[in-house]
Amino acid sequence: MYNQNQLRKSDIVLAYTFLRLVFGINMFVHGLVRIGNIPGFVESQVGLYKDIAIPAFLIAIPAYLIPIVEFAVGLLLILGLQTRNALIANFLLMMTLMFGVCLLQKWDTAGSQLIYNFVLFILLAGCNFNLISVDNWLSRRKG
Repeated sequence: MYNQNQLRKSDIVLAYTFLRLVFGINMFVHGLVRIGNIPGFVESQVGLYKDIAIPAFLIAIPAYLIPIVEFAVGLLLILGLQTRNALIANFLLMMTLMFGVCLLQKWDTAGSQLIYNFVLFILLAGCNFNLISVDNWLSRRKG
């Protein structure tokens, strides 16, 4: 008999899918708006850190990758393709970004990034609920 106080697996799967999609759209658009002007984005990032005793090339190298990773991770999350790997890549990106904003002492931004990391935690921990996805479709096809 169904207990109304219990979570239904179908609702968890749907909630997981919507959270993955919303987060994927967020990351995809972050990358999309920056990818057309990567040199400008890199220049802006180097400028942010000009007063910190870190060589500009150590800021520029990851800054070139940020829009590409955001775009790719976002697209993979929207599709539900390589979801686990995309979430791990996103965590690695967030570690880099967190290090940077903490160096700048931008604590409000660091707080926002903690929210992103909490969502990443939920998505990674709940990968078993990633049933509305290309990943699940491919695994069922393999049999």
